[in-house]
Amino acid sequence: MAKQIIQTDRAPAAIGTYSQAVRVGDTVYLSGQIPLDPVTMEMVNASVDDEIHQVFKNLTAVAEAAGGTLADLVKLNVFLTDLAHFAKVNEIMAQYVPQPYPARAAIGVASLPRGARVEADAVLVLGG
Repeated sequence: MAKQIIQTDRAPAAIGTYSQAVRVGDTVYLSGQIPLDPVTMEMVNASVDDEIHQVFKNLTAVAEAAGGTLADLVKLNVFLTDLAHFAKVNEIMAQYVPQPYPARAAIGVASLPRGARVEADAVLVLGG
């Protein structure tokens, strides 16, 4: 199957050698999103809440550019520099992702790009 590269100005431009997302058939692989404002390319990091919201806004924009929504998520990986923020991720995620929730992993990491405290990547399946 052919790969379709997904790109939108409503999410931050790639800051490395990757695409915002790649669609193959009905499956869309979303690259990791950190809390970058897509217009200014500056971090939205006044609070961890702000970071988490921006990450989900960015994921939403890429999902929509691919023809889906966060309701189409089947797998979500969340990377946190402090697992103490896990409960806050759950609280904010529920504002963006409807039930039934996707499979998910929450992984504690030493650091993330641009000093972010949270990053998330995802897999969508469309048309299901």
